[in-house]
Amino acid sequence: MSADREKLDQLLAKVEELTATLNKASNELREVYAALKLLAVGQITAPKTVSASSSALYATSPPPPPPQTAPKPTTPPAPTASAEPSRLRALDDIRMSFPEELEARLAFEEKDDYIIIKPKQFLGSDNFAKIASAVRGMGGEYISAGRDSHFRVPKKKI
Repeated sequence: MSADREKLDQLLAKVEELTATLNKASNELREVYAALKLLAVGQITAPKTVSASSSALYATSPPPPPPQTAPKPTTPPAPTASAEPSRLRALDDIRMSFPEELEARLAFEEKDDYIIIKPKQFLGSDNFAKIASAVRGMGGEYISAGRDSHFRVPKKKI
């Protein structure tokens, strides 16, 4: 019996050691993920003439949507009509930009100059951040309008 007990104690010690190692690795991965996320958001949203320090500001206070929304509707209509097909985004291209688990939570709608992306259900902060990051990477934006809030991505590639 004491031999079995000794083996169980050794196994338990190894399991505890592995658990501690995995927890440490998990914490380090969370830190790396957070750092990469801040870096990516800063690179996607920061203007090219602004220094890297502005990415830290963006993480705490995003730029207001009205200045971004005002110029976009006035510039795309004329070039969109004469743009060649390869320069336009298709609805399927936008869908494929999202992982399957996020795509299933979103409804996609094609408008004249934009592709509208609306959540089908509550996204949570992590999923919202992933979607917002992908949309910004495509030159899109989030339109906050209460129950009609949505993301929109211009069909014309920038």
